[in-house]
Amino acid sequence: MENYEKLEKVGEGTYGKVYKARCKKTGHIVALKKTRLDMEEEGVPSTALREVSLLQMLSTSIYVVRLLCVEHIDENDKPMLYLVFEYLDTDLKKFMDLNGRGPEKPLPSALIKRFMYQLCKGVAHCHSHGVMHRDLKPQNLLVDKDKRLLKIADLGLGRAFTVPLKSYTHEIVTLWYRAPEVLLGATHYSTPVDMWSVGCILAEMSRKNPLFPGDSELQQLLHIFKQLGTPNEQIWPGVSKLRDWHEYPQWPRQDIARAVPLLSKEGVDLLEKCLQYEPAKRISAKDAMIHPYFDDLDKSLV
Repeated sequence: MENYEKLEKVGEGTYGKVYKARCKKTGHIVALKKTRLDMEEEGVPSTALREVSLLQMLSTSIYVVRLLCVEHIDENDKPMLYLVFEYLDTDLKKFMDLNGRGPEKPLPSALIKRFMYQLCKGVAHCHSHGVMHRDLKPQNLLVDKDKRLLKIADLGLGRAFTVPLKSYTHEIVTLWYRAPEVLLGATHYSTPVDMWSVGCILAEMSRKNPLFPGDSELQQLLHIFKQLGTPNEQIWPGVSKLRDWHEYPQWPRQDIARAVPLLSKEGVDLLEKCLQYEPAKRISAKDAMIHPYFDDLDKSLV
């Protein structure tokens, strides 16, 4: 670690502390992510190594935060893994707040479209390598302000270090972007969970407020049901068999266009395709990229 000068602690991610640091050789600013390893009998856990090699493979996309190198060191006889990433100082949440909060200070619609396309492209890249993120949210999407580029972060450690319900700092991990099948206790779920999150992020960029801001798993489900209607076996076959299903109040479906008044008709259509109850009916990231919402986007400049 003598190659890096730690400048400041920039946060505690889901998996450990994150520092802004300078590489002494190149002078480049990097992000150091420090993760404690739960050791097996011998050496580094194979799960962690597998995740790291996946991260290295995924970071060949410009829409995924780049993993520059990995350092494995012992600190006070405890094994630590330092992941060295490119450094970006803004996430999508901070970026949205830059020009003021709330729907009266909207992001330009062309920028929302550009970010949304980049997000779909990054997610499609991950899914094509068999990796789901499981915790997509504005705080996990880093923004290069100069290039107007959105990059997925905090990726890939999801399976080696199962996503905790509380972070190291005991903040409750936000549920606002969590798919209903996960909230209802499904044990088998797949890449559609990420597309639900993508839909929530699109709505939030458009309205500058979260679409479903629940503060508990029950509240989160009720927010979703009030907007999209309470699901049943006709709408979502198998829903009543999910572990945490109960009888819920019956709400009719609301017109989602009213929740995102600044989003174009095509944008609303894409949002609805992301927020399908039945996971198999949710649009894939690959199909989202060719949705008519993006027809007027110059993809060569993205």
